[in-house]
Amino acid sequence: MTRLQPLPGGLPERFHVAHAMEKGASRTRLRASDLSAPFHGVRSLSLGEADTILDRCRSYVPRLAPGQFFSHETVFVLRGLSTPEWPYVPRIHVSAHRPAREPRTHGVVGHRLQTREPAIDVGPEGMPIENAVRAWRQCGRLWGLDDLVAGADALLAGRHPIASLGDLEEEVALMGDVRGGILRRSLALARPGVRSPRETHLRLLLVRRGFPEPDVNVDIFSTRGEFVAEIDLAFAAWRVAVEYDGRVHAEDPRQFARDADRWAAIRDAGWDHVRILNHHLRGGGAPAVAMVRAALIRAGWRPGL
Repeated sequence: MTRLQPLPGGLPERFHVAHAMEKGASRTRLRASDLSAPFHGVRSLSLGEADTILDRCRSYVPRLAPGQFFSHETVFVLRGLSTPEWPYVPRIHVSAHRPAREPRTHGVVGHRLQTREPAIDVGPEGMPIENAVRAWRQCGRLWGLDDLVAGADALLAGRHPIASLGDLEEEVALMGDVRGGILRRSLALARPGVRSPRETHLRLLLVRRGFPEPDVNVDIFSTRGEFVAEIDLAFAAWRVAVEYDGRVHAEDPRQFARDADRWAAIRDAGWDHVRILNHHLRGGGAPAVAMVRAALIRAGWRPGL
């Protein structure tokens, strides 16, 4: 069996073919079976197929030319923000502002953007990524309305939001809307404070079914004024609390016990507590709608009044 020549020292796990050849590697050595080729012109010491966008972005980094950066929905993936759910599969998008050239290679969607001052942020492991506000607007050509609302909610969430509603509105005003005004429509539906895309989709579902719009992430207190819980969606006038339960802790008995005590405390504070699970949202969400409707009617709400 032919023994492979060692690779030049100092090569990272993923490297550009040209860089390796500058260090003395031959073309024959770079075609050997101990290396994988995740992208044209890139070699990896790992033979396993990259199965996440982060892995594939790592593999693409050696190909990034000056002025190129990850953009569009790839930014949301790399930041751990909301993206459309399966069966939608986000792709790797790489952009460059004119006059720089966008990439043209298999496995990557290239974009040549308008001439504009770049606003590149630093992503995971130092990857250059588009500014999140700009990336959200870029997703306007890719995502449906509800997913754009969830994406905007993700940028507005938390104690230290990535962006403000004004930032998003300014970006749309400056660069223009797309697809019949879908960005402005999504901003009209976005709300600060939402903690998950499932909360966004549940809120939109309930409002479209004729319910009053619930407040987002409301603190409720006991009759003695003690903090009880923060509620995902609150119909305060009827004291109905609606929460999406992702069942992350379903296999943790201690967490389940803490959750059960919390649910009891919410009820003791005089609120009707409605827990929406994943299966309640399937098939158009009819079970979730029915559960919330029943709770509101018990509390005195009447449709159309």
